Amino acid sequence: MIYPDVTAGERDSLEQFLDFHRNGVLRTLDEVTDAEATAQVLPATGLTIGGIVKHLASVEDLWFNHKLLDAPSAEPWRSAPFDQDPDWEINSARDNIVAELRRLYVDACAASRAITATFGALDDRAKRGSFGGQNVSLRWVYLHMIEETAQHRGHIDLLMDAVRQARPSR
Repeated sequence: MIYPDVTAGERDSLEQFLDFHRNGVLRTLDEVTDAEATAQVLPATGLTIGGIVKHLASVEDLWFNHKLLDAPSAEPWRSAPFDQDPDWEINSARDNIVAELRRLYVDACAASRAITATFGALDDRAKRGSFGGQNVSLRWVYLHMIEETAQHRGHIDLLMDAVRQARPSR
C-alpha cells in the first residue's frame, strides 16, 4: 500500500489519507473467509469485520451523498429498517458474503469520490445541515471520514487478531 505523499497539498493530502485507510479496510477483506467476516470473535462486542465494513459503506453515503449533496440515501440504506434496528448495517452484515461487502464498500467509496470531484474548494459547504443545523465544509467531511475510517480500521485490526488466533494451526 502506498503511503500518502508527504509533499501533497491540503486537498490531495486529505483524499490520500482517506484512501489510505479505505484501502486498509479492503485489504482486510482479502484475508478473511465469509465465515470469518461475519463471526463474532470477541465476546465483549457484537461487532464483526463485515459489520464494520458495511457500516463504513453507510457512512460514506451519509456524509458524501446525503449531507454534502442533500440527495436521498442510496440503496440499501434508503430502504433499510433503521427505525426498527438502528444498527441495521452492522447486524445485517451477517447475511452478506465478503464479495458483497467488498462491492458495497467499493461502490460507496467510488460514489464519494465522484461527489467530491464536483466540489471546487474545501471551504464549500454541505447542502444539508448537521450538528445543530450547521452546514459543514468539505474539509470537515474529509477530516471526519478520515477519523471514522481510521477508528474502525483499528477495530478491524483487533478483530483480525482474534480471527487469526482462532484459525487452526497448520
